Amino acid sequence: MIKNIGIPGVVAPEKECNDPNCPFRGHLKVRGRILDGKVVSTKMRGTLVIQRDYNFYVKKYQRYERRNSKVAAHVPTCMEIVVGDYVKIAECRQISKTVAFVVVEKMKSAVE
Repeated sequence: MIKNIGIPGVVAPEKECNDPNCPFRGHLKVRGRILDGKVVSTKMRGTLVIQRDYNFYVKKYQRYERRNSKVAAHVPTCMEIVVGDYVKIAECRQISKTVAFVVVEKMKSAVE
């Protein structure tokens, strides 16, 4: 059974999975923040790391500087994600010490 996770424009992947932490076919609920970024690491089993780039305003110099942050997210087994892909992640309950997000959509592939 495929659930509607409540994020407009996000559809469930066709590949079947039996991951309990899958927001589409498991018991994991998504809530709160929705972020996007580029995948920089997939070395952990079931987890990836994305990098988010943003501009930060420095009041003293009245200019912006580029900054980035890295966020760990759980990858359901029904998604095929490699380094270089752009993904959308959504906040969920704490899955492990560093993981409180889950991948909900693959926006752009690394080969494109």
